[in-house]
Amino acid sequence: MAAATRCSLLGCGILAAEVHHLIERNGWPVDTDFLPSSLHIDLEKLEAALTDTLARHPEPAKLVFYGCCHPRMDALLDAAQTFRTEGQNCVAMLLGHQRFMDELSAGAFFLLEDWALHWDDAMRATFGDHPEATREIFQLSNHYILALRTPCSGDFSAQARHAADSVGLPLRWLDVGLEQLEQVLADALARCQQPPGPAKSPVRRTI
Repeated sequence: MAAATRCSLLGCGILAAEVHHLIERNGWPVDTDFLPSSLHIDLEKLEAALTDTLARHPEPAKLVFYGCCHPRMDALLDAAQTFRTEGQNCVAMLLGHQRFMDELSAGAFFLLEDWALHWDDAMRATFGDHPEATREIFQLSNHYILALRTPCSGDFSAQARHAADSVGLPLRWLDVGLEQLEQVLADALARCQQPPGPAKSPVRRTI
């Protein structure tokens, strides 16, 4: 039996610990190249960083771990002849589409560990030094902060409490398994390992 094709996974490092855990647990032949999660607040920097990363990986067996995080995401990936993991964003990949939509509809602002650890820097970069305006914006569009704790998370309870207090929203916690994320990665890896064949019509990525 031929050895499985080794694939390169490039993209956001927001769930790097979880992705590495799943790669190791499943013995997947995957190398990773993660970018800082803070890039999602600066679209120009995100496009430049992703373009540079794709250029460093000319190998055909590669996939991108991002959601719809940039308006030109699919165009960038088409130009590099690659594709991304299925899902609107990393939270949807972690929770599954239905649970993600249910919590989003209820007014959740999703908080992952990496965001909590860099909360103040991210808020200043996004809104400037305007805490009252920041609180108002958050309270207009969200009803609560939902901190997502995975089996790979550390203790970020103090940072999560600070984030919620800084925008004046109640804090809730949700313990999340890795089953949904594992399936997303398994599906993407199976596609990455498909042998090259005749040119096909582009596969449209759906949310």
